[in-house]
Amino acid sequence: MRILQQQHQEYSMSVLPNDPIGAAWLAQEYQLLPIGRLPVQSQIGGRRASHISDGDRLETYPETMRPSREPAAHLQFHLRHEVPHLEFLSRLFAKTGPAFVQAWVDAEPTGQYARRAAFLYEWLTENTLQVPERIGGNYVHAIDNTKLVAASSDCAVKVPRWRINDNLPGTRYFCPTIVKTEATIQAMALDVPQLFQNLTDEFGEDLLQRAAVWMTLRESKASFAIEGEADRASRIERFADVIARRTGRGDSPLSDTPLAQLQGEILGERTTLTHFGLRQSPVFVGETVRYQDVVHYVAPPADDVAAMLEGLRVFLERTQGQSPVMRSAVAAFSFVYIHPLADGNGRVHRFLINDTLRRDGAVPEPVILPVSAVITDDSGERRSYDLVLDEVSKPLMQAAREHIAFASRHTTYPDGVVSNFEFNGNEQVRPVWRYLDLGPHVVYLSNIVKRTLTEQMREQSHYLRNHGRARQALKEVVEMPDPQADRVLRSIEQNNGELSNALAKQIPILSEPGVWAEIIEVVSLAFQEDLPADSHILDRYHPSRPAGRES
Repeated sequence: MRILQQQHQEYSMSVLPNDPIGAAWLAQEYQLLPIGRLPVQSQIGGRRASHISDGDRLETYPETMRPSREPAAHLQFHLRHEVPHLEFLSRLFAKTGPAFVQAWVDAEPTGQYARRAAFLYEWLTENTLQVPERIGGNYVHAIDNTKLVAASSDCAVKVPRWRINDNLPGTRYFCPTIVKTEATIQAMALDVPQLFQNLTDEFGEDLLQRAAVWMTLRESKASFAIEGEADRASRIERFADVIARRTGRGDSPLSDTPLAQLQGEILGERTTLTHFGLRQSPVFVGETVRYQDVVHYVAPPADDVAAMLEGLRVFLERTQGQSPVMRSAVAAFSFVYIHPLADGNGRVHRFLINDTLRRDGAVPEPVILPVSAVITDDSGERRSYDLVLDEVSKPLMQAAREHIAFASRHTTYPDGVVSNFEFNGNEQVRPVWRYLDLGPHVVYLSNIVKRTLTEQMREQSHYLRNHGRARQALKEVVEMPDPQADRVLRSIEQNNGELSNALAKQIPILSEPGVWAEIIEVVSLAFQEDLPADSHILDRYHPSRPAGRES
């Protein structure tokens, strides 16, 4: 085990700049790196320059910017010029202890960066420093809200002890971070209400309301497809019912009782679980290959879950009024990484996307955005979904894998889970669980929501409008009830315009001379009217076309 740790550390240290300053200097000096990447690293070089690669920045400064060889000087540089990294700071303070921060704030009791460092030390470690008698200076924010998503201005809390405005969006037990890069800023600016209004203007509120049932069922089916269970009809219908009834209503499902109720409704009565709500057992995400368990992600220990969910609830409370897309991404992806349930985490994870958008007023009731359908219908988006989950799970597993074991005997836990999974690396991994970097997840979900509104929902609405026209045109040829007309239209799609024997037997008038040909003609015309310019998108979601529709 010791050899594996050393190899991992040597590999990690190799990513630091040659002449580092700021966080990179501290990482080198104390031989530590976060599991998550440092979004900004700094070095001394010939002249001032910035280099951006895959969203990460390498900043080069002239010699005149080199801090002194003291940890306080490099921490000040990190807080002032880089993006404060909570996971890294948590590991740094655990390694150094309080001495250098205490000495710094004693020497500079009115300095804003010394006071910020002292506040962050106490916030991250739960240890207490000695406040200097001459503490002073104007109140300053704990984190720079131009660099990181922070609490909304009216939610910042004054901390007289250090004369700091606590604008951290979460709690010390769970505070996801979103670095404000060009990509995340653009993603957070997505105007979901306007995109939905565009749909309303084009298709009318009535049609979108009628489409809501279809959208809900579509989201449920696609959610199961993501988990490889698209053929579970009763479970799909049950989840669709839960989505329709629970989205945006009642208490937020981020505490034990409402979450237990939601889980129970999703799973139903026939389950091996003996307890709904927060799990009481260890859990990992993985698969079995040739009778061997392969672990892709280890979730936090059961004892940490309640406090982490409370941190997520606080994040959503303290960021009210900010980007609904950002908040829905944080709610959904935080939930799946916390993995607070023994079963049903994936479905609740995707439920939270619509639940948060609805609670934020971005999407009106009863509309459900079928975001999961965009993921499942496009192989590229499905790969991107897996890759964005890997943003956390892959580096985490590099550090966690050596701490995983499977015991020879299974344990039955209070929630009914039987498992032989063991993990003894909680202390090593806990900082990354607590301070997830969810910037890539915000960018990903913003793209999915945009595609849902501008492609799938638009094209499905177009299809439903044409379907209504086709039904009306069909009834001009032969009068019949709407359900019967829909059955005829479905048969036209399924049989490529041929009159099936079964349908002819059910509705004999269709076999009369000229009737079927006239129906095919009017239905084809109905579906050809107002064809969208990007009709290939419609084919992606409706590969079977009514007879006569042009390719």
